[in-house]
Amino acid sequence: MLNKLVLVEERFERVSEMLYDPAVIADLDNYSALLKEHKNLQPIVEKYREYKAAEETLKESKSLLDEGGLDKDFREMVQEEFEKAKEDTARIYEELKILLLPKDPNDDKNVIVEIRGGAGGEESALFAGVLYRMYSMYAEARRWKIEVLSSNPTELGGFKEVSFMVSGEGAYSRFKFESGVHRVQRVPETETQGRIHTSTATVAVLPEAQDVDVEINPTDLQIDTFRSSGAGGQHINKTESAIRITHLPTGTVVECQDERSQHKNKDKAMKILRSRILEAEREKQMSSIADERKSQVGTGDRSERIRTYNYPQGRISDHRIGLTIYKLEQFLNGALDEVIDALITYDTAEKLKSES
Repeated sequence: MLNKLVLVEERFERVSEMLYDPAVIADLDNYSALLKEHKNLQPIVEKYREYKAAEETLKESKSLLDEGGLDKDFREMVQEEFEKAKEDTARIYEELKILLLPKDPNDDKNVIVEIRGGAGGEESALFAGVLYRMYSMYAEARRWKIEVLSSNPTELGGFKEVSFMVSGEGAYSRFKFESGVHRVQRVPETETQGRIHTSTATVAVLPEAQDVDVEINPTDLQIDTFRSSGAGGQHINKTESAIRITHLPTGTVVECQDERSQHKNKDKAMKILRSRILEAEREKQMSSIADERKSQVGTGDRSERIRTYNYPQGRISDHRIGLTIYKLEQFLNGALDEVIDALITYDTAEKLKSES
């Protein structure tokens, strides 16, 4: 590992020099790529230099102790310095192992979240609305921007489905653990006898695909227009502003009808389409790497039940890591970090196992 860190530091210094080269600055794409690489390498190099400093202190204090002839007070001071440097080198070494783990290339991307009501009829649509509110509040707390791309609301205030984009640095790194089936246990508002019902909603999390990530041939697209439909609104059914795009090679279909402008609906639909195609390609690659798939907790099968929200007990249980907390109200108000941090920690530990 230390040999690898030497190479990383050399590359960091080389990139730092290149960023001052006028020829590099003039090439905007290359300059942007080098800036990103510099940013990714910097925390590793800083931690490695911290490790080297601690290791040097360890060697110097050990050398003094081995020499002998120190008075009692000075020897105690050197011994304390030695013990601290020993602890620091061990701790920093473990931190470096984590920093050197292969990084998900999508972690810094914006994210598209798709929520659909599952089993449970209208109650599942209402729960989909609860999840949308929860994720919106979480994103707002982190000062990320939210944009609804497509929605199919119900009369009672839920969603048959809703797709939205969260824009902000590291959005995918936090949201990617939310893919799967979310189960709710509660007494529905429509239940007159107070019985607890179980219903579900599915969440799909897609990194936003850029034009450079997915190349779509315009001749592979079938684009249809139709009149919007849904709950209420003066504009509904007045003009053919809704868009349906079918990607013929894959059969992927995306509809968008939230905007009054056909052009805006098309733009939003294309964002979703590109991201779905990118995710399909990614899943195809991941399915061929069984060990890698096993080491991930949040990017697996969308049919997997990942979490239960139990209203009577105020409980959230994440089934992937066996975590249960009794903070349902706070969680539904966007306080997701405790669970997401635990998922990231577990995921990192599993990856470290597979690397060793």
